[in-house]
Amino acid sequence: MTPEVKARIEKLIQENKIMVFMKGSKLMPQCGFSNNVVQILNTLGVPFETYDILSDPEVRQEIKEYSDWPTIPQVYVNGEFLGGSDIMIELYQSGELQQQVEVALAS
Repeated sequence: MTPEVKARIEKLIQENKIMVFMKGSKLMPQCGFSNNVVQILNTLGVPFETYDILSDPEVRQEIKEYSDWPTIPQVYVNGEFLGGSDIMIELYQSGELQQQVEVALAS
């Protein structure tokens, strides 16, 4: 991983309480898994930012190394990696996601 790309990834994660690295944008997700995450966050009514990894091949590859997670989308809340679409669905259904998001936005 190049230091420049790592710094860009870390800056995005630190500057945004909820950061989603995904295919497409929150207005136009480019895959079903990314769309699942956007729909969950929209349902919660919380502010979040997205980064389109399709427009940046370096970040697309290196975010997987950064998180040690092989798939996209990747969700970070309060600087902490939560997981991808399946984990977000599980956390949402259990009520844990709402709690984590509330804590993050209050800090």
